Amino acid sequence: MERGAIDIADLAGPFDLQATVESGQSYLWNRADGGTYENLHAYGGDAWYETVVDPIPGVIDERVPVRVRQEGGVHEGTLHWESSVDAAPLLEHLLRLDDDLDTILDATPDLPLLERAYDAYEGMRLTRDPVFPCLISFICSAQMRVARIHGMQRRLRETYGDAVTLDDEEHRAFPSPDQLASRTEEELRDLSLGYRAPYVQRTAEMIATGEAHPREAADLPYEEARKSLTRFVGVGDKVSDCVLLFSLGFLEAVPLDTWIRTTIEEYYPDCERGNYADTSRAIRERFGGEFAGYAQTYVFYHLRAGGE
Repeated sequence: MERGAIDIADLAGPFDLQATVESGQSYLWNRADGGTYENLHAYGGDAWYETVVDPIPGVIDERVPVRVRQEGGVHEGTLHWESSVDAAPLLEHLLRLDDDLDTILDATPDLPLLERAYDAYEGMRLTRDPVFPCLISFICSAQMRVARIHGMQRRLRETYGDAVTLDDEEHRAFPSPDQLASRTEEELRDLSLGYRAPYVQRTAEMIATGEAHPREAADLPYEEARKSLTRFVGVGDKVSDCVLLFSLGFLEAVPLDTWIRTTIEEYYPDCERGNYADTSRAIRERFGGEFAGYAQTYVFYHLRAGGE
């Protein structure tokens, strides 16, 4: 096993691990104490987080278990990690440690709601999850609280994922497209996926057979990429935007979930245009365009945790 540390002071901008992985962007990390998503306001903690990452083109060529925890504050703290490889480049990718966070947030408009959200969760970054588990996670997200979405993904890993060992401790990888495609709707329903079960099975089958792959969207212009992802069963515009933002690096994407629609209604009613595409375009412009997805994620988390 390899161990190492990343000095947060060396990053371009602050970083908070707990807010980043427990803010509703990612459902692939488990807190070692079992408390993932137990609190709406998750910020500033020092628990270990664990995941297993399948190969990511251009980043890592093998399946890797990794554990990470933060010690100290968002400016001068340290990220301690354990893995089967040098995990620093992998964590840089997954947690967007290569983003210049100060510059990104400075590029968004000076809106009071954004300022309150940035102050409340200083150092939260977007995630860059592997695309298949990200897609499945958000197919499962419809009409679900974040804790239940995380529970679904945990059950999928524990039931169908391969075992991976790190320092004699067993972790479970997210199931591959082949592994999920071979399950029946009834088996997936038994894991409490409900009506989402056939969507998960059919989407996995599309990828396993080569019919389509969500990574293809990465090479398209933003709105074409969003449309491309709706080929998958159970994927509409909102789920597409989540995958584009939290996996494929489209930082302008603004998923119109319940919280953002409430934000539009209460704070920016002129952005409501009567349909997803036009409303999305309007709120993206209000949030500054290029990095609107960062603004969206802060606002989503701030309001969901009880902020105003």
